[in-house]
Formats: sequence, structure tokens, C-alpha cells
Amino acid sequence: MDERQEQGHGPLAGFTVGVTAARRADELIALLRRRGAGVVHGPALRIVPLADDTELLAATKDLIDHAPDVVVATTAIGFRGWVEAADGWGYGEQLLDRLRGVELLARGPKVKGAVRAAGLTESWSPSSESMAEVLDRLLGEGVAGRRIALQLHGEPLPGFVEALVEGGAEVVPVPVYRWMPPEDPGPLDRLLDATVARALDAVTFTSAPAAASLIDRARERGLLDELVTALRQDVLAVCVGPVTALPLQGLGVDTHQPERFRLGPLVQLLCTRLPARARILPVAGHHVEIRGHAVLVDGALRPVPPAGMALLGLLARRPGWVVGRPELLRALPGAGRDEHAVETAMARLRTSLGTPKLIQTVVKRGYRLAVDPAADTKYGQEDGDQAGSS
Repeated sequence: MDERQEQGHGPLAGFTVGVTAARRADELIALLRRRGAGVVHGPALRIVPLADDTELLAATKDLIDHAPDVVVATTAIGFRGWVEAADGWGYGEQLLDRLRGVELLARGPKVKGAVRAAGLTESWSPSSESMAEVLDRLLGEGVAGRRIALQLHGEPLPGFVEALVEGGAEVVPVPVYRWMPPEDPGPLDRLLDATVARALDAVTFTSAPAAASLIDRARERGLLDELVTALRQDVLAVCVGPVTALPLQGLGVDTHQPERFRLGPLVQLLCTRLPARARILPVAGHHVEIRGHAVLVDGALRPVPPAGMALLGLLARRPGWVVGRPELLRALPGAGRDEHAVETAMARLRTSLGTPKLIQTVVKRGYRLAVDPAADTKYGQEDGDQAGSS
């Protein structure tokens, strides 16, 4: 590991990522922060148990009538709730008889305890308590043509169903919980506002209902068009798998998905895609990399306030060229008409960068990035050609 990574300058340093997940959000947030990202968490869902639900009843009767090959029990409370609900409907013994004749996988000791308390015996349980290990076992056995019942526990396991379906399995969800909008929409609204304002570089989705919930909330607040525009143009929409992406793709939003439908590969995808969007320039003898809310100057991370990033972004779009104060003023968020605001923001930007000479003042004209001479000629020629051809 190099010195910058030891200082916390991971591949996502300087970028801010939105997380819409409710369940397993802590795991995803930890993975992102470990790689240097800033995180805005706005759970798009809350999970409530089903007291008496027609979906669970229908799934239970279907499994009794048409035996599955495999049943995956994911949580102790969920498995107990399923058996209790079936018993209340008068199908308890029939369900238990059906489960005795199939391959029953239990995730972890608590689930194993619930299975045995119901008078059943699990076929296998992973030592790691990891659903990833369960998935690896199923895929290793081969799932083509197999009927697999999956006891859901609220927000679906990222990529689990997608991977099984891709392998040729028929998956029967057993929905022991229902997804609902969050009771407190405040965090989701903050994530939505940050997306529309381009204060986020990416938003992650680990379930289709979470994506649909964000879309519904944007529609309620009259922000749907702005959300869609932001996700199409500036903010990456990163989904754990193709099923999760469907609500966004239905609105014409291009989504990004890892090859393996899991949280780790999702984060690794961000570690590749976001740095690739950074603007890298040789400026005044320094290596400058402009990221979402920070700048790397010779590898040193320099956090920059939003006003400074707005100015720097405008200068970087025309490196080496002078940008006038009126245009810079228009780029400042809520600056009004006083050009003095540009000078104030520029002074703070130079302080944040730690190298004032990166930005030159051109008297009576404006400011320019002090790109190195070779780069200045290169960019100037490209911009000049474009201007002449337009």
C-alpha cells in the first residue's frame, strides 16, 4: 500500500456516493468509506413484518402444491414467522411435510435453531453465515432447471436472485416482510436534493423497490424530471444487478452494474468508474486531478467547498484560457450580481488547493488555470479548432 492510501486517500477519495439501501446499508457504507468515499445515506425503504398477507399465503400454497428442489431460510425470525403464519392458515403441517422432503439450506446458527425448533433438519449451513457462501454452493451444484424457494427478509439480497435466474433456476420468493416508504422521509429527501444539485457523484441501488421508491418520492416533490436529468448526465446510477436497474432504465437512465451481483463488486465498479471521470491536468508544474468535491494536488487530497469546485470546474473546461468574472459569477451557486463574490470564492479556492499559483489572475480580464506550456498549446489548439468549426 502506498503512502497516500495509508493516509486514507483511497480510490474513491474526493467522491461522494449516495446509498439508498435500508438493510445491509452499514456494510455498503463501510466498504465505500474504507476506499475514501464520502457517503450520503437516505434509506428509500422500511421493512415491516406481514401479519396476514395474500402474497405469503399464495407462495406457501404454491410450494405445497408444487415441490421446490431447494428452500433457503435466510433469517430465524422470518422462518419462524412463515411457519406460524402457515399454521394460522391451517397449512402448517402440510408446509412442514413439504420442507422435510427438500434440500433445506439455513444461513447461520440462529436460522438453524429456528429450523430445528420447527422439527426439521437442515441439509447444510455455511460456517461464515454468509449468503454469498450459500450462493456459491448453489451455483457450484448447478441450478439450471431447479426450483428454489427463497425466504426473503425485507430488502432483497443484492444480486442473489439475479445470479440464480441467470444460472437457469426458477426462483420462488417467500415474502415474509413488506417494503414500505420510510416513516421519516428526511434522509431520502436530502439524498434526492443532493442528487439533483449534483452534490453526489453516484447513487447506489441494491433493490428494484429502492429505485422505485426514490423515483416515487421525486415525483411527489415535483423533482422527477430534474432527478432523471441528473442521473442521465452527471450522477452515475450504479445498480447491483439488472433486475434492480429496471425502474431506472424505464425512465431512460443508463445504469452501471458489476459482472457479479454483489456488494463488493459494486464498490469495485465505483472504484473504476468514478476516478475515470476525474479531470487530470498538468498545472504550474503540479499534477492536478479534479474529483467530485476535492482535488488531488501531487497526490495530496485537498477538500474544496462547493463554490470553489464550481469555479475550478469552469476553469478546467477551458484549461489555460482566461474566463471572465461575469461568467465565473454565473457559475457560483446563489452568488447574486456582485463580482466581488468571485474574488472571495477564488481566494478560498486557492487556499484550499494549497498552491495559489495554480490559478493566475489576468488583470481586468479574469482568471485562468496555469497549465504547463505543452498542455496549454494542446488544449488551446483543440478549443480553437472547435470554435472555428462551429
